[in-house]
Amino acid sequence: MKKFLFLTLLTAIFAFNACKDDDSSSDEPDYHAHIESPDTADKAVSDMLHIHVNFEDHNGGTVHHVNVRIYNKDTGSEIYNKPTDAHVHAEGEYLFEDEIELTTAGHWVLEAKVWGHDDGVAEVTESVEFHVN
Repeated sequence: MKKFLFLTLLTAIFAFNACKDDDSSSDEPDYHAHIESPDTADKAVSDMLHIHVNFEDHNGGTVHHVNVRIYNKDTGSEIYNKPTDAHVHAEGEYLFEDEIELTTAGHWVLEAKVWGHDDGVAEVTESVEFHVN
């Protein structure tokens, strides 16, 4: 009888371990927002600011939503917020590029955000700060 109970316990332990969820599942998005431009160097009023952000899912899944905005770090006032429709639904990666003229001096932050199909899912935000003199 003891052998039967031991065999049953051993089988149960094996079955329990075999059915565990795999923590390294690639079904979950692994989003990144790589800000390639602008950099942190000082800029001047009337300069053209090139915006170049590469949004991607390192697991190769769909990039569902993206947003790029520029706001004044001291006042919170926003001078840029695109794309108009955040739902881009791109496979693997989405390249965002634009250009704006800098018209106001200050301490600015470019913030790039990427997230999944529903708000907040696997959300990642990257930012870069720069001064306009």
